[in-house]
Amino acid sequence: MCRHLAYTGPAVALGELVVEPAHGLYRQSWAPRRQRHGTVNADGFGVGWYAEDDPVPARYRRAGPIWADPGLTDLARVVRSGALLAAVRDATLPSADGEAAAAPFAAGPWLFSHNGSVSGWPGSLAAPAGTLPAEELLSLAARSDSALVWALLLHRLRAGDELGQALADTVAEVAREAPASRLNLLVTDGARIAATAWGDSLWYRADPGPRSVAVASEPYDDDPRWREVPDRTLVTATRDDVLLTPLKEPSA
Repeated sequence: MCRHLAYTGPAVALGELVVEPAHGLYRQSWAPRRQRHGTVNADGFGVGWYAEDDPVPARYRRAGPIWADPGLTDLARVVRSGALLAAVRDATLPSADGEAAAAPFAAGPWLFSHNGSVSGWPGSLAAPAGTLPAEELLSLAARSDSALVWALLLHRLRAGDELGQALADTVAEVAREAPASRLNLLVTDGARIAATAWGDSLWYRADPGPRSVAVASEPYDDDPRWREVPDRTLVTATRDDVLLTPLKEPSA
């Protein structure tokens, strides 16, 4: 598994959300409190953020553990943003993908992360992969289940599907082909956040003033405003509103 976080609200230093909290992603990389599968998130990390008046996010990703990169600590101290998506990647089997396999994945205005795994990978997603144009398959960011799930989602987003609907339909498609998958997905365009709770923990925190929202695998502090998301639920959020929508099990 992995751990991830998305935020939109007043501009803050990246470190205020990722590094400094007592139970933030930095610490979750070796001591997560609510992770149900796996214990050490050391095979890469990434932070994506949005600059003011620029819809295309920047990213900083590395293949190693977040605690071993002093550059991230320095960067997170001075870079400020009103929207970000960050993730730490669970220890996995060796591969040649390096930082290309580390979330967030990105295209256009979107950032994406997957907390979970696709059962029966790679054979289980042969049918959905066959629906993608060849150029989209050849441009996969990495040879991982998360990269293919991202390609399936991105295909819907580029076709004009709304953020939450695209996410829900992607989860339904993958779960139908690989029923035992864990599909906690997280995507943002800088203004909106959409996420799914499907097999692991998911929480959100909405702050009324100044208005902001964070959606995360687990709370990064002990603030009582954190709320747990029920399993099989779609979360769609802006800094003004959070909507929870039950997700149905896909039909055979």
